[in-house]
This record gives sequence, C-alpha cells and structure tokens, in this order.
Amino acid sequence: MNNIAGEIIGYVAGICTAVCFLPQSVKTIVSKNVRDLSFWSYLLYCLGIFLWIVYGFYIGSVQMIVFNAVSLVFAGIIFVMIVRYRSRS
Repeated sequence: MNNIAGEIIGYVAGICTAVCFLPQSVKTIVSKNVRDLSFWSYLLYCLGIFLWIVYGFYIGSVQMIVFNAVSLVFAGIIFVMIVRYRSRS
C-alpha cells in the first residue's frame, strides 16, 4: 500500500471513531437519561482514549492526538452526564 492510501485510510478511520459517540452525546444531552449507560465502560473508555493521546504525543502522531481528543470530548460528555444524572435515574 502506498503512503497516500495509508494516510487516507488513517484519516477516514480517525473520523469514524472520533464522531462515533456524537449521536449518543446528543441523545444523552437532550434526554438526560443515563439509566442504561455503563459508568465503568465509559470510565475505562475515557481512560484508554486519554492514554492513546499521551501515546500519540510520545510518537509524534498528529492524527492519533487529534482524533482521540475528539473522541475523548464526546465520550467525556457522556461520562460526565452519567456521573451527574446517575442518582436521578
């Protein structure tokens, strides 16, 4: 595979994973219903994404840093809402 094809695949994959939590974030913000969302799952996911960002800095990968940062924002919004609204559910 040539370098350009690899870069394109990397960007498409990054965009897909970065925005995958956008619909859930919007739904959670609008409904404030977190009853069926797993605290531990989102905690571990956010921790893992944070560590991917740290690793991205370590290896100097802008793609890894940017796309994981976007993922962390969306998943982090959901996690914060789980913490905030869990007692209300």
